[in-house]
This record gives sequence, C-alpha cells and structure tokens, in this order.
Amino acid sequence: MPLNRRNFLERTAVTGAGVALAGAVGAVPAEAEGLAGDGGARRRKRYALTVMGTTDLHGNVFNWDYFTDAEFDDKAHNDVGLAKISTLVGQVRAEKGRRNTLLIDAGDTIQGTQLSYYYAKVDPITGAGGPVHPMARAMNAIGYDAAAVGNHEFNYGIPTLRKFEEQCDFPLLAANALDAKSLRPAFRPYVIKRVCTPHGRDVRVAILGLTNPGIAIWDKANVQGKMVFPGLEEQAAKWVPKLRSMGADVVIVAAHSGSSGTSSYGDQLPYVENAAALVAERVPGIDAILVGHAHTEIPEYRVTNKESGKQVVLSEPLKWGQRLTLFDFGLVWERGRWQVESVSAKVLNSNTVAEDRRITGLLVKEHRKVVAYVNQVIGTSSAVMSAAEAAYKDTPIIDFINHVQAETVKAALAGTAYASLPVLSQASCFSRTASVPAGKVTIREVAGLYPFENTLEARLLTGAQLRAYLEFSAHYYVRTAPGAPVDPAKLTNAESIPDYNYDVVSGLSYEIDIAKEPGSRIVNLSFRGKPLDDAAEFVLAVNNYRASGGGNFPHVARSKQLWANSEEIRNTIIGWVKAKGSIDVGAFASVDWKLTRDGVPVF
Repeated sequence: MPLNRRNFLERTAVTGAGVALAGAVGAVPAEAEGLAGDGGARRRKRYALTVMGTTDLHGNVFNWDYFTDAEFDDKAHNDVGLAKISTLVGQVRAEKGRRNTLLIDAGDTIQGTQLSYYYAKVDPITGAGGPVHPMARAMNAIGYDAAAVGNHEFNYGIPTLRKFEEQCDFPLLAANALDAKSLRPAFRPYVIKRVCTPHGRDVRVAILGLTNPGIAIWDKANVQGKMVFPGLEEQAAKWVPKLRSMGADVVIVAAHSGSSGTSSYGDQLPYVENAAALVAERVPGIDAILVGHAHTEIPEYRVTNKESGKQVVLSEPLKWGQRLTLFDFGLVWERGRWQVESVSAKVLNSNTVAEDRRITGLLVKEHRKVVAYVNQVIGTSSAVMSAAEAAYKDTPIIDFINHVQAETVKAALAGTAYASLPVLSQASCFSRTASVPAGKVTIREVAGLYPFENTLEARLLTGAQLRAYLEFSAHYYVRTAPGAPVDPAKLTNAESIPDYNYDVVSGLSYEIDIAKEPGSRIVNLSFRGKPLDDAAEFVLAVNNYRASGGGNFPHVARSKQLWANSEEIRNTIIGWVKAKGSIDVGAFASVDWKLTRDGVPVF
C-alpha cells in the first residue's frame, strides 16, 4: 500500500510521539543515588530501559528444517525460529517489566524457508482473500514495535512486500528506500515510541530504519524505476538530527547492513554494503545500532563517534532466530530531559528455551500444510547425490544444477543469433547438507539444492573473461603448500568468502592449484579437449545475484544479457524433474575440475 507522503512527517511526529507501550507494569527500576555533595537531599531520577532485537529471521517460525523434514540442528546445536524467540522475549519482559522493554528487528524477514516461499508463491498473501503471512502473524503475536526492511524483502516483488507491510501491526522502516520519481520515503523512515516511566517523565525512543543499497543490484528487476537506495551514512546524517530536534531521548538504528565496512559488489555502487560501524563512527547522536545482514554474531561492539567522542554500542544477533540481542540503557533525568548514561549489549541463545506454544499453536495448520507440500514425490533418481564434499570436489549434485541450467538456457536461445554458441553454467555449493536419495525424490530434496530465490540469466562472455572469473572464484581456497597436510574443514572460505561466492563453471575442464598465490591458480584450462581460446565467445547460464554483481565477480555484471527468466531456479529444477520423471545421474556427472598442488591432485 503506497505511503501518503504529503503529510508523512507531520503525521509521524504526532502519532509516533503519542505511542505508549501496552502491557502490565513490571518491577519498577530503582531510582538510584543522591547527588554527590548534597547529602542525598536531592536525588537524580534514573530509569532502566531494555531494547530487544532480532535480525535475518528468514521465514523461520518453527525450530524446523523443511529441507531435511526434521527439527533444525547444526554442529553448534543452535535452534531457530520465532517460537523460541517468543519464549526469550517473554522471560525478559517478566524480568524487566513489559512497559520497560521494546522489541525491534533489522530485516530479512519474509524469505528463506519453504514456509515463507509457500505463502509468497504457492498460496500467496497477495491473492484475492489470501492468507496473512505467517511471519506477520507471529511477529504481531509476539508484539514487535518496529522492523527494518531487509534486501530479501524485495525478492518476491514490491506487491508482496507491501501486502506484508499491510498485515503487520508494527511499522516497516527504511529511511534510505526512496521513491524513484519523487525521492521521498517509500517506507516510514522512523518511529518514535513513548515509554512510560515511574517518574512521570516519559522516555522518547526513536527507532530509525536503514536498509541495504545493494537492493538496487540484487533485485534490480523488482525495483528499477520504482525505488532507489542511497547510502546508510548519508540518510542517517539527515534523519538523526531531526529525531533529536523532535525530542528523542534515545536514538536506536535498526540497520540491515553489516559492520565490516566492506561491499560484495565492489565499486558498482558508491554506497557501502556493510556500513553499520561507519554510521556509528561518522553520524553523531546515535546511542545503539541493531546490526543485520551479515549473518554473524556480535554480542557487543563499541564504536567511538569521531565528532562527539561518545561510544555507540552495536550488536548483531545470529540469524534465523538463533539469538536475541538485549540493549540495556541506563537513563538519568538531567537538565530537563532524559540522558543516556550507559548502554550495554549481550545476546541470549534460543537453544536454552522451549518453543512458545502460543506461537506454534497459532501457525500449526500452516506448518503442516507446508510439510505436506514439500514432501510430495515428483520423480526418481538413479543414484544418491550429496553436497557434503561439494565445496572442494567436483560432485554430481552440482553437476545436476548446472545440467538443468544449461539445458534451460539452450532451449531459451534456440532460434536466436546465439543458438550456436556453447553454453556453460555456474553454480555454488549453497548447502553442504543438501542431498538427493536414490529412488523417490521429493520437492524438499530438490529445493534443498537451491535455498535462495535466485532466477536464471544468460550472459555473453569471452574465454579470457571466463579465465578471470575462475581465478577470482579460486580465492576461496586457503593457500596450502605441496606436501603439507590437508584438512578439508580448513581448506575453504579463505578471506571469509562464503560458500555461495565460490562458483564451479561446468562445460570447461580445469585445475585449481592451491599451492599458488590467488590470481594465478587456474591451470590446464580447456574446452572440449583443447586449451581455452581467450577470444572465443560463450554463453554463461548464471543466477541473477551473480549477474547483477553479487560477490563482485569480474566481467559478468557488465556483460551482455542474452536472456532472463523470472522463475526461481529451484522451481526450474523442480519443474525439470517433474517433466523428466527421473534423474539419470550418469547422463551428466563427470569430474571436470579438481584441486591440485604442483600438478598433484589433492584428493
């Protein structure tokens, strides 16, 4: 639903400042000590406020893995889901007093699980008389006060996002998401919550939402010509002084942006992707930042603002509802207003509590519906395919993704001027737990190969450009001397490169010499048994994330687009299996790349 921007600022100032938190009065914080030297005759009024935060929930309500059809588990025995978070939130509210707490989120809410996919695509919330999104129902029931808009909110298109926004009882915030024509806010930039204290002096807490500029690249098809996304620092510098002038005692930023100061898209945008720490350092007037997007755990990180000299506290709770951040604010009444005297942060682990039955009971029908959907049998496989070793070996399961992608692009280009060009394909090990069994194959097993909502494109590249592409990809491996012991668990993810930013390119044969320096590792690169011709032209079947600059791979983002599809790649693979009825692993599985050291295979 479009925002009525003409009276936005006036309306937000009035309604935002007038909001008082509902709920029973809890334990009253201590009023604290007397002023030094006055014998305690005068006492400062003090108040303790706790702001809880989540981020990157990615469609997780239940502690359930829809791809394995079992309770979620990982090596660290983390748990996931809003039902767990709800229990933690309830405990904090009971301890602190509900009126002394707020609950916010830093974005990436409606994409990531088959539960969220089902209500975007199978039984969409945008349909006539469609359902309420499970994430909206759960977050409403838990009592969120605000949430930033994440980049993955745009994956299903703006209409789905707007419908989700309409279904939420709390505002979605994004100060740096602007209407492309008017350059006015496309979402509410902020909300001001008025928190009642036992002293008769309310605390005005401003929550500013900032999203990721990379949306302009990653979801270009959905946002181009509709919205633009300037930098976080620029918009924070615009809005924080306004919030202070409106009487905000506390300013918190919910930023869907990591803290590293890096960008996966290189210089394609003038705005930093992971800018949360830069905002803290350069924009005065911020007390705390709830960090998102990077999927890392930061219990507490302090940044000194260069202008004010004050410390800003940052915290990022681990993704999917695995952690809950607690910002604890100590406030004191001075010079006619509340002043922030202290801020600290910590995270709570959701694996320490049971799921809130109120939340699981609220959505049990939706959960069961999705479980039934993903367990539909759609075909058979001639052999087991596993991704357990796909990060460092050429495995059939990645070959299968590339086989389907290449076939799809060849069919799409038939009859065009590019039909005679050879089609190559790229894919990553998106999930090391992905597996397809021999025999009957279900939707969840096929969907588990591709957990992201990427779509497929065809790009035109030369041999030289593909060589550079592979060299860039090979940075993923830790340099390992000839003869040195090899531990597969320590071989990958060099330079903190995630698995999804290491690409295998099918249709070529090559070795990756991990004893060499990054940038000179690709050896014996050939096509159809002959050394690769740098001048030759090829079609690359590539996902839209990579084609739009995700991962900052060379050449592909600026290459010529020959074709693009709006269907998710995992649906393309599911459709392929349904149409064929069976997966003949022997028809496409082959070892075309391997890791070596001075010509000696590592495995």
